[in-house]
Amino acid sequence: MFIAAVVVSVGLAIALTGSAYLKLVKDPQIIKGIVETVGVPEERLWMLAVLELAGAVGLLIGLAWAPLGIAAAIGVILYFIGALIGHVRAHDTGPGSITPPAVILLVAVAALVLRVATS
Repeated sequence: MFIAAVVVSVGLAIALTGSAYLKLVKDPQIIKGIVETVGVPEERLWMLAVLELAGAVGLLIGLAWAPLGIAAAIGVILYFIGALIGHVRAHDTGPGSITPPAVILLVAVAALVLRVATS
């Protein structure tokens, strides 16, 4: 089961890193979805990117030290619950906008369950 925890954690860390990168380079699709639709100020995108990178690093280091992996997974879960709440409050609930954070949230829950089960 630890192999599953590694695969899910590494995959999630890659997804978080990619998402953070898109925020840092201010990808037009990110600007449209997060800034214009949800209402996050553009000058704060870097904060969201830092949180995602912290989650990615925590998940990877957490493979060696379970408490950090568990804490990182919980942090990622809370982050993406917040993302979903932001989309719902902005009435931006189409499949193209709400599916990515929902999928990442479910993967983060899987990472948490697997890390707890293997610690």
